[in-house]
Amino acid sequence: MKRLFQLLAFCVLTVSAFAQTKKILVQSNDPALLKQLQGASAKATIVPVTDDNVMREIGDADAFIGNIKPEQVRAGKKLQWVQITSAGAERVLHLSGGNDLRDSKIILTNNQIVQGPEIADHAMGMLLMLTRHLHTFYGHTQQELWQPPRPFPGIELNGRTAVILGVGGIGTQIAFRAWAHGMNVIGVDPEDIPYMPVISKVIKPDRLDEVLPEADVVFIAAPHTTMSHKMMGPRQFELMKKGSYFIAVSRGGLYDINCLVTALASKQLAGAGVDVTDPEPLPKGHPLWKFSNVIVTPHIAGRSDKDNARMVGTVQENIRRFVDGKPLINVVDKQKGY
Repeated sequence: MKRLFQLLAFCVLTVSAFAQTKKILVQSNDPALLKQLQGASAKATIVPVTDDNVMREIGDADAFIGNIKPEQVRAGKKLQWVQITSAGAERVLHLSGGNDLRDSKIILTNNQIVQGPEIADHAMGMLLMLTRHLHTFYGHTQQELWQPPRPFPGIELNGRTAVILGVGGIGTQIAFRAWAHGMNVIGVDPEDIPYMPVISKVIKPDRLDEVLPEADVVFIAAPHTTMSHKMMGPRQFELMKKGSYFIAVSRGGLYDINCLVTALASKQLAGAGVDVTDPEPLPKGHPLWKFSNVIVTPHIAGRSDKDNARMVGTVQENIRRFVDGKPLINVVDKQKGY
């Protein structure tokens, strides 16, 4: 009899453990990634999905990792959580053509902050390349040409002013690097940002025009939302100081690319560095390619030798929290879009 009770108890525990397992769909077929995510918790069942099988699997899924589509949200009757692997949430919230996710009770999390260090390095690298005319000397190197300009047109960053649009995970990292170069840093953000000694002041976006004439460089580091769309338009580029610089490393939808071209052609700007454009990829023949004082990189500022480990680590942590019923990290305000 005792043996029978032990067997029944084991069966109950097994069934209970199985019932508590959460089905989590992952938009990937990468064996290494799937193994890492499955290793986060025995209470999770990781199921890889593609466009071919996602609609068959999503009906009883508890969570989805990847860029979910509106029809998948509607089919996911049990979905409680969606994790995107990027910092920007615009693709699943307002560029997908539907309000299904935004208006649902599903929790959305992202990878904000995770890519801040490398993107900030990339932004400062672009600025230094332009202000020190390293792009010119790189060309000379290919020609084995020793040709020091007289006078040297290099710009010293110490004492200059940087205006950073978006003081989140990326913008904060840029602020620290700009401050370390002796710059005065002004932040632009709709949120109340905690005091940081590296930022002299933070203003709301509706006051952007007030500080643009002070800027020696404008950094674009904000998320792309309906409110931030093309916040750098014709008026804003006209207000920028003559001889200033423009660096965009978050989303191309935050600035009007035609206005940027105009500002460069008129020599209002001394140079620009863009890792993000609208459209992407930047089409061949686009006038932005033609400027010698413009650096274009193909949306790779967030890539480095360390970014993947941090990104996977964030998702793993959220898997553990989700299956244990704990609060998730990096929760997105779906109405605000970040």
